[in-house]
Amino acid sequence: MRPDDWHLSEDDDWHLAKDDDWHLTEDVDDFLARAGDFLRSRPGRHVMQLTWAERVRARGAEAFGSAAPVFGVLERAGEVHATFYRLPPRGIGLSPLTDEQADSLAARLAALGHSPPSVGADHGTATAFAEAWQRHTGATPTLLDTRLRLYGLGTLTPPEPLPAGRGRVLGERDLDQVMYWCGEFAKSVGEEVSINADTWADTRFADKRYTLWETPDGTPVSLAGMNPMIGGQIQLDIVYTPSHLRGRGYAGAVAAEVSRAALAAGARDVVLFADLSNPTSNALYQRIGYVPLTEWAVHDFSYTAPEVG
Repeated sequence: MRPDDWHLSEDDDWHLAKDDDWHLTEDVDDFLARAGDFLRSRPGRHVMQLTWAERVRARGAEAFGSAAPVFGVLERAGEVHATFYRLPPRGIGLSPLTDEQADSLAARLAALGHSPPSVGADHGTATAFAEAWQRHTGATPTLLDTRLRLYGLGTLTPPEPLPAGRGRVLGERDLDQVMYWCGEFAKSVGEEVSINADTWADTRFADKRYTLWETPDGTPVSLAGMNPMIGGQIQLDIVYTPSHLRGRGYAGAVAAEVSRAALAAGARDVVLFADLSNPTSNALYQRIGYVPLTEWAVHDFSYTAPEVG
């Protein structure tokens, strides 16, 4: 497929250049109308597409930056095969792609003049797109050291014995504590975000339901959050215990408690990401019933400035 076969019409959000093509839109409702069933058919592997599309739908695109988001769907004979999204200035997020699909998308976006800072997807897809992007644009990809594994909940098996204490859903009086711990969590994973009372509502941390594990005297010792249910799936996002309180079973207890709450809320699928460089957390999640789904990777792109003169 030639790059000049692909283009986004200025008059219509969706433009079909051929019967077999990527469709691009800036309208999240159009994207979900076209790709929603496909994404929900395998919600675990599409967790990022579902999550970010829902955030854009709920908050409005303007909440994520001055540039418009871009969503894309690859259709063949009326059947959806793949999707992508980009919320500038963030990078591109991809559903699983074949090498051919990755190459065709790279050609499409390069022809439109995109210059994303990164791509994130399952390891095979991210690698295929990074290589295709280098071919089409000359950008140099760099695989980030942080590697993640996506897990899905099988049979929940709470740790035995549980540490003394109980799980408690976040109350308003806990917000200062939660904001502080979310900030510490963000620092620990290299996420650059300012979290305080003024910025809280605009961060990705604000739309979660949090559970604290507290000791018998009511002291909070560990925190876990879960995203809203989307397409029958809930993602656990953030499990944090301060360093001086680790090794006492608090993280396993609060993760199991939030997983139980997700199932009680009606989730058919419960998923989470874990850093592969942390064997302790990976072992913990597997002990309480999570099974590996796929490995995740992010490639950063560096671009060579054109010579002047």
